[in-house]
Amino acid sequence: MKIIIGLGNPGDKYQFTRHNAGWLALDYLIQKIASDKGETASWEENKKLSALIYKSGDYLFAKPLTFMNESGRAVQAILSYYHLLPKKLGLFKSKDSDLSQILFVIHDEIDLDLGQIRLSADSRSAGHRGVESIIRHLKTKNFSRWRLGINTPNKGQTPTEKFVLQRFTNEELEKLEKTFAGLKF
Repeated sequence: MKIIIGLGNPGDKYQFTRHNAGWLALDYLIQKIASDKGETASWEENKKLSALIYKSGDYLFAKPLTFMNESGRAVQAILSYYHLLPKKLGLFKSKDSDLSQILFVIHDEIDLDLGQIRLSADSRSAGHRGVESIIRHLKTKNFSRWRLGINTPNKGQTPTEKFVLQRFTNEELEKLEKTFAGLKF
């Protein structure tokens, strides 16, 4: 099983903001998967896992409902529920476990221009609070990440914490959708 996590914040207020690029990517991906199967895509809320879930074959797609800064709590719950967290002595989670073939996290990346995408694994958070939370809860940074560029020339001097909560323009959303087509697992 592969777990694909899109990072974002719940609520209409955040729906099309830059910080929700991970959620937007998942919406695009599951629509494509469902369409290819002749089905209608729909998310199911799982309160126990604090996430919206969509399953397709050996893939589980999830949108944590914990808000960005606590994403790790939901990711840990999902991996624990599906028995994908390595155990040490049957009691404690192993530190620095290699989850790079199991866990894929899609998130916004302020250090990349809009439309750019980078795959990384076993790398630090670079200040991304959602990624920091996942690293803290899983006790490893060794998982795969799709970093989606959200930076634009009009960012200017806008503080990062305000910029990431701005809504994408329609033109930016169109560019993002083309970027999402490049996501492969």
